[in-house]
Amino acid sequence: MLSFRTRVFLLPCFVCSLLLFPMRILSGIQPSGTLHLGNYFGMMRPAIELQNQGEAFYFIADYHSMTSLFDAAQRRKNTLDVALDFLACGLDPKKSVFFRQSDVPEVTELAWLLSTVTPMGLLERCHSFKDKSAKGIPINHGLFAYPVLMAADILIYDSNLVPVGQDQKQHVEVTRDVAIKFNEIYGPTFVVPEPRIREEVAKVPGTDGEKMSKSYGNTIDLFGEEKALRKKIMGILMDSRTPAEPKPDADKNLAVQLLRLVAPPAVAAELEERLRAGGLGYGDLKKALFENYWNTFAEARTRRAGLAANLDYVNQVLADGAIRARILAQTVLKRARKAAGLE
Repeated sequence: MLSFRTRVFLLPCFVCSLLLFPMRILSGIQPSGTLHLGNYFGMMRPAIELQNQGEAFYFIADYHSMTSLFDAAQRRKNTLDVALDFLACGLDPKKSVFFRQSDVPEVTELAWLLSTVTPMGLLERCHSFKDKSAKGIPINHGLFAYPVLMAADILIYDSNLVPVGQDQKQHVEVTRDVAIKFNEIYGPTFVVPEPRIREEVAKVPGTDGEKMSKSYGNTIDLFGEEKALRKKIMGILMDSRTPAEPKPDADKNLAVQLLRLVAPPAVAAELEERLRAGGLGYGDLKKALFENYWNTFAEARTRRAGLAANLDYVNQVLADGAIRARILAQTVLKRARKAAGLE
């Protein structure tokens, strides 16, 4: 198989010329509920760090949220909360294009064009759909076709790099397959993107040991109430070993795994070693986890409070981002329509 760079090189000049410009980065996050540590370490922090490495397009995926959230008022609230959370955590609208997915309607037309070349078997093999179905979560067409809309989200901005969690890697691979298929049928049209996975935090464990997810009810919120969050962290289940017993498997402990994310490396390593040697109680370990988590996001909590008091600014950021995103989306959609014989 040709490499990404080789495949782009073989395309006509309009796509080859993209290599002369800064790398374009694309990522999105659903407003389907309160954002949590899994969202932050799996998507938000990597995306924010990439702001200085290329041309970043980040969107709030409100279309995608419609597969599982059916309360319109709640969607509006969640969308605003995501904007507040992202800006509080360090997204800079001067460095990134930040917008609501639904403010760029071109993406839904492109999703239809892509759906006509997407094999059913490709969607049937997607892990996200199969996992939710196996867990008894109601399935609708939107959830089944989720990867096609995601492909449109990525391809409509000529994205080169897509930072995602491990669970979304397959959807980027589907995007690559669909882009290549469209290019083969209609001629060179789309840039074929590459995923970027931060392996050390690709899967953030929830309070039950499963992947942290709103669907599983095992999350630790980014900006929740102190008392409720302390209670949730103190409620993380542990085994029945006494504090004095050595724990040679300390690295498998849920609190230790979360500490590695929110505590300074030296602090996390010291607590892990104390647990391994014996003498550290699980209660003290979880107290340390809460304190480090709370301190890690202290500055972001202050910034979020300031943003919540200035919603006109937040809404203007999203509106400005949508204008910039639509300029590019209209260009790419026109290219795809022309290639498919619609113009």
